[in-house]
Amino acid sequence: MTSGTAIELARRAGRGLGSPLRLTVADADVAGASELADEAWSAIEAVFAAVDTAMSRFREDSELTGLCRRSPEPTAGVSRMLVRALVAADRATRITGGRFDPRVVDSLERIGYLGVPQGRDPGSLPMRRGSADRVVVREGRRGAIALPEAVDLGGIGKGLALRWSADMLDRVLAGALNTGGGYLLDAGGDVVGNGAAGPAEPWQVGIEDPSGGERTAAVIRGRGRWAVATSSITRLHWECDGRMVHHLIDPRTGEPGGDGLLAVTVAGADPAWAEVWSKALFLVGVRGVADAARRRGLAAWWATEDGRFEMTAAARARTIWVAGEA
Repeated sequence: MTSGTAIELARRAGRGLGSPLRLTVADADVAGASELADEAWSAIEAVFAAVDTAMSRFREDSELTGLCRRSPEPTAGVSRMLVRALVAADRATRITGGRFDPRVVDSLERIGYLGVPQGRDPGSLPMRRGSADRVVVREGRRGAIALPEAVDLGGIGKGLALRWSADMLDRVLAGALNTGGGYLLDAGGDVVGNGAAGPAEPWQVGIEDPSGGERTAAVIRGRGRWAVATSSITRLHWECDGRMVHHLIDPRTGEPGGDGLLAVTVAGADPAWAEVWSKALFLVGVRGVADAARRRGLAAWWATEDGRFEMTAAARARTIWVAGEA
């Protein structure tokens, strides 16, 4: 996903949670834009660093790694950030009927997508099929929590990092927002924004064509507080035991899902829920994605393995350009 703006007065770039980060600030008060961007960028770096420390599956020293390795007995002293993420993941699992489910670590390890060692042999792990009826996190006394099964918070973790960053940006950049400006924060294709790119100019974001190259499949607009997230197999797929696999696991089967799809993009008010629904819709597969998205009233775009690019009516209302219609 690529982004563009009508006016750029300040920009900062770096990395967070393994993704390139880019902040663009459009401010009617040109003189203060650079200072505001510096303060905002520091806040974003702090949020993403804290999320990485709390919930990375790829760090020996993360809170989540330690929690997953312990016996499933309630553990005290877990940070509020990690608790909030686990509760959000539990709620998302129930609301999506188990389409989204973070308890797929065993399945990911079995096909070679390894985090830090969990003290088990991935090849010996039994096939696990998820159930939305079982809780993701169990709470004990005095704030203690337990994980009945190991979890992967990668996708929803980035969505929450964007949510919490946007909350900070709303405060830090309140002056810009009040004078007709705004911000756009891009974390490797998942985006959150607020305000406008310039006077009477909405933010414009391009959805990448997952068939390859740097082509854009569509351009969409956003105004006010909004977010976009994409679940795609374009960059993260590999061969395992003579077959191609990817990281988007269907919890019901324990295998890579999304039959017939290359990518699903969802836009909404919140980046964490946009992430949840993009994955849940992807796992429905090409035959059911349209009905599932329309039943929820979601603004969703999807690319299929046979070269089609489609969208819901809610997505069409946000779309200003489509490559296949140009």
